[in-house]
Amino acid sequence: MSLDPKVREFAAENHKAVLSTYRRDGATQMSIVTTGPYKDGIAFSTTQDRAKLRNLERDPRCSLLVSKDNWWGYLVLEGKAQIISAKTASADELRDAMRDVYSAASGKEHPDWDEYDEAMRKENRVTVVVVPDKVYGTSL
Repeated sequence: MSLDPKVREFAAENHKAVLSTYRRDGATQMSIVTTGPYKDGIAFSTTQDRAKLRNLERDPRCSLLVSKDNWWGYLVLEGKAQIISAKTASADELRDAMRDVYSAASGKEHPDWDEYDEAMRKENRVTVVVVPDKVYGTSL
């Protein structure tokens, strides 16, 4: 499913989000993330030691609420997470995904990409892309 242009535009302008994943016991776990549009979904980065990543590796189903700064306009994406990591991509693909997601989520280029790349490696970061099956909310 290609990301609807309205959803892409909203996600490019609004970066606050809440991710819902499923814990091992089936309970919902929520995390605050900073997001941006990326390919066919909305993406963020996280470290490999986070519960959200472990949950998504076990069960990729998730929901992502992307909100305006004032929380009075939002979109919810329900779908599955695609994880881009050293396990699933080449070093160049992971680096490029991390850079693209940084730019999309921050709305700017990093002033020193080499420094950024090294920090992402040291932090063991991965990119998570929420690819929606369904999108709804007040901002469509």
